[in-house]
Amino acid sequence: MNIGILLPGFSASDSDWALPVQANLVRTLAQTDDVRVLALRYPHHRQPYTAFGARVYPLGMGQVRGVRRLRLWVDALRRLRRLHDEQPFDVLHGMWADETGLITVWAGRWLNLPTVVSILGGELVGLRDIGYGLQLSAFSRWVVGQALTADRVIVPSEYIQRLIVQAGYVVPEQCLCTGVFGIDTQLFAPDDTPAHPYRLIHVASLVPVKDQATLLRALARLDTRVTLDIIGTGPEQVRLTLLAAELGVAGRVRFLGAVAYTDLPAYYRRAALHVLSSRHESLAMVTLEAAACGVPSVSTGVGLLPDAPALGVTVPVGDDAALAAAICGLLGNPARREALGQAARATVVERFSLERAVAELRALYQGM
Repeated sequence: MNIGILLPGFSASDSDWALPVQANLVRTLAQTDDVRVLALRYPHHRQPYTAFGARVYPLGMGQVRGVRRLRLWVDALRRLRRLHDEQPFDVLHGMWADETGLITVWAGRWLNLPTVVSILGGELVGLRDIGYGLQLSAFSRWVVGQALTADRVIVPSEYIQRLIVQAGYVVPEQCLCTGVFGIDTQLFAPDDTPAHPYRLIHVASLVPVKDQATLLRALARLDTRVTLDIIGTGPEQVRLTLLAAELGVAGRVRFLGAVAYTDLPAYYRRAALHVLSSRHESLAMVTLEAAACGVPSVSTGVGLLPDAPALGVTVPVGDDAALAAAICGLLGNPARREALGQAARATVVERFSLERAVAELRALYQGM
């Protein structure tokens, strides 16, 4: 098949794991199909190149807004037209139901091609207190609405499917598909590394929607033997560092910064539990990464985990007491934690492997 994938940005080279999930998807698809990627904003140049087996066509527009954003959309449509003339696409797939999804849908109508759009982020929420989500403005809501008119809309979880309705959008049932992009279960796998019985791990950007403040408050309620490794960077780091000191847990928290994607499994394996405190997630791939390493999660009730209880335990959003109680319950019951970790690994291998995800996606493309 000739597959066109639209993204806000893509890896600049095979060594750039800026979006690991997308890179893995493209790499696996490109083993059997012709994959061309249109990258709207990153890398910041316009020279075509090859990465992960796909031909990538960057528009290099960066963080443009206003009239220049409309120019980006027109430029993207024209580029897709030229690429289709050179070698016809069989399907277009837009990642995120935002401007990439809108361009995908418009290009599909123009070129008479089937279209797929995946919901992958904050398209369906509007958390006004932290300025997060595309439901905060009428224009962004309209953009999302355009993207959701694709021939197929992929939702990663029942949580996201409910949000479609709550946000007031109508997507015909026959257009909705459930799917995730899958985990490399060879890279993310258990080994003989002994896990520290009181070590927690949290992997996320340090931004308000990830709500690490609630995580730190939960840590302050736990036994002083419990430590926390936080992997990720972002604008909240200074505030979180000060909060950790204020709560008296600074000596029990390690802010490890950015860690290379291929090095992540070693950090997961050394932890007893993975903890996710987000206010919103469409999927939360980190729960699958941890599970693939045999590490269960304690997570807020967002994303995929509520659909797959074998991956861990869920608690209400923003409730540090409930988060601490769930963590304490699993740390205090090693047998249950080990059984849950084994079940989590088996669930990922059976349902959420990269190979299965790509096979399901290819079947979706071929059936359109």
